[in-house]
Amino acid sequence: MNHGKQETKKDDLEKKIEECEKLKNEYLAGWQRARADFVNYKKEEDLSIKATASFMITGIIREILSILDSFEIIEGKIPKNLKDDINVKGILQIKNQILNLLKKERVEVIAVKKGDDFNPSLHEAIEEVVDEDMESGKIIEEVRKGYVRENRIIVPARVKITK
Repeated sequence: MNHGKQETKKDDLEKKIEECEKLKNEYLAGWQRARADFVNYKKEEDLSIKATASFMITGIIREILSILDSFEIIEGKIPKNLKDDINVKGILQIKNQILNLLKKERVEVIAVKKGDDFNPSLHEAIEEVVDEDMESGKIIEEVRKGYVRENRIIVPARVKITK
């Protein structure tokens, strides 16, 4: 009879060990899922933060580009006899600092030249002009430079195109 009790105790202990193993595996799986969920959350949060920062930087860059446009307009109106004036050179140095800042932020000018095809994803047509020498939909003139950053259009190039 003693032998029977020992077998029962042994069976009970084996069942308890099995239950503990099962419980341990459930807890482990739960912890692993929670960790994976946290890692995924962290990745999503990082992407969200980067997207928000990029959006904010793009807005600031748009404002800077507006200022740069003003510098370029002024530069185009400087008489030749004043090009070497120290004050004019100082103003143009500020323009160059802005250009260097934009370069550092990976802002690039959209390349546009006369005769290029009009691309509505890169260009904004502000005027259509009749030109017998060019086929329709070609760029005649760039009126304002366009800019991209990280393959996203910040400001489209404003152009005149042929009818």
